[in-house]
Amino acid sequence: MMKNRTMNSNKILFISLGCDKNLVDSEMMLGLLSEKGYEFTDDEAEADIIVINTCCFIGDAKQESIDTILEMAELKKSGKLKTLVVAGCLAQRYKEEIQEEIPEVDIIIGTAAIDEITAALSELKNHYKELDSAPLTDTKRIVTTGGHYAYLKIAEGCNKHCTYCIIPKVRGNYRSVPMDSLVEEARRLADGGVKELILVAQETTIYGIDLYGKKMLSELLRRLCGIEGLVWIRILYCYPEEIDDELIQVIKTEPKICHYLDLPIQHGCDSVLKRMGRKTDSSELIEIIEKLRREIPDICIRTTLITGFPGETNEEHEELLSFVDRMEFDRLGVFTYSQEEDTPAALMPGQISDEVKEERQAQLMELQQEIAFDAALSMEGRIVDAMIEGKVADEDAYIARTYKDAPNVDGFLFVNTSRELMTGDFVKVRITGAYEYDLIGELEDESA
Repeated sequence: MMKNRTMNSNKILFISLGCDKNLVDSEMMLGLLSEKGYEFTDDEAEADIIVINTCCFIGDAKQESIDTILEMAELKKSGKLKTLVVAGCLAQRYKEEIQEEIPEVDIIIGTAAIDEITAALSELKNHYKELDSAPLTDTKRIVTTGGHYAYLKIAEGCNKHCTYCIIPKVRGNYRSVPMDSLVEEARRLADGGVKELILVAQETTIYGIDLYGKKMLSELLRRLCGIEGLVWIRILYCYPEEIDDELIQVIKTEPKICHYLDLPIQHGCDSVLKRMGRKTDSSELIEIIEKLRREIPDICIRTTLITGFPGETNEEHEELLSFVDRMEFDRLGVFTYSQEEDTPAALMPGQISDEVKEERQAQLMELQQEIAFDAALSMEGRIVDAMIEGKVADEDAYIARTYKDAPNVDGFLFVNTSRELMTGDFVKVRITGAYEYDLIGELEDESA
């Protein structure tokens, strides 16, 4: 028997990798484990059980998941760890390979079987479900984001089948979470101190179409806006072709909804968009973006692009650069194309070298940095609402976010003040300067 262990030793170290949707799954599993009396630790030396919730969306995420599993497997070999559990997308996609190549892994849990985490631990058996099983609902999560903001996953899976994407094969078809369950979960989160609610799904815009026969995101937003305690409601991952007038008007008129949309457009060249299996061309994207800006003049539009897609020519890359230059997105992320097995794009001719992909990525980000810096400079002198995220160590300054900044993906606002503030506080800040993607300011009532 190992020293420094209790008789009922069952401490769990939980490692969540990948996207915010995966994080919600992790928080649900933590809630289920907590109800069964498990304790948690952040120290791997104390852990009896380690659960790794993995990602395999692109090559880098897959490698991070594999490296983490191998690192924790070393603890199993040393005898310090009793049980190693692998869950999430990598577990779903490569369950046979994990079992064969990493024998230190004791339990594998598929993406649709996260509600069986406690059964898996008690039985020491793998658990899987059909991918199109109903999403987990009505679970009391343990929020790991600090308590002042939280994600609300409104649907599982995806029906789009873009040629580069593996998600439908590891998460299944699109399944909405019933609205009443979402409203109740949001109310619990607000009662627990959450002030910013961030709606996520592989695609949020078609929420409800499978359950109610029509898109119901607008109705869900109206109901969420009625929850006391919530200050900001942010919407991520809106496919541009699904944005309708009703949704625009709800965003425009409901004061709690941030004037911020994440539109994953992926490219700006028609021929590349067609090869990607996307549902919009560049003229339609321009029309949608211009309409959003016309109806909601202060809207912040974030997007993501893929560079180096199979067959992407220099001319197509230049067309994308011109598109970005014209659209002047408020926020932009660029991924290099990841050749994922079992996707149509992986078999396409004209696969591009990593060197060319990275060069094109750098060009896009350099252009975007100029656009973002000019936009940040234009903010000087304006007064904005901001949420305090924490204090800067050893300085009279705080880290904050505006409505234009989603956590973990966008920039910060640094607020200079000697006043004592708390994480989650909302304050009015006068912008005094900018640095690359971040803003600098001071409390409005302290400004000269």
